[in-house]
Amino acid sequence: MIDHVGFSVSDYTRAKTFYEKALAPLGYALIAEVGPPHSEQPAAGFGSGGKPDLWIGEAPSHASPASGGGIASGPLHIAILAKDRAAVDGFHRTALAARGKDNGPPGLRPHYHANYYGAFVLDPDGHNIEAVCHAPG
Repeated sequence: MIDHVGFSVSDYTRAKTFYEKALAPLGYALIAEVGPPHSEQPAAGFGSGGKPDLWIGEAPSHASPASGGGIASGPLHIAILAKDRAAVDGFHRTALAARGKDNGPPGLRPHYHANYYGAFVLDPDGHNIEAVCHAPG
């Protein structure tokens, strides 16, 4: 199951304003915004029911594996919901064995929320693929 999708935009402020207005009739609103020090570039998450599932982020001047994932790490970001933290760990391990590039090891990302446990891998084309579990422990 896809948990959320993210992509880069050329003008963050303009795009954020656009999506706030354009998505409102669909019941979507700005739910979360992250930036330094948790993300190299600013990112905004839109959704309904308190959960962001559509993210936009300012296009980076360069990709940084040390950033720990997020929008700015590749041309496309997609997150797949994992049933538990062990599945996130397994995704990361097997994706690296399949010649993926580490873009953020498994771990908690409390700047998103207290139980956000994710891992990020760049695929051979540089797309940022994430496995995420929202369950505690």
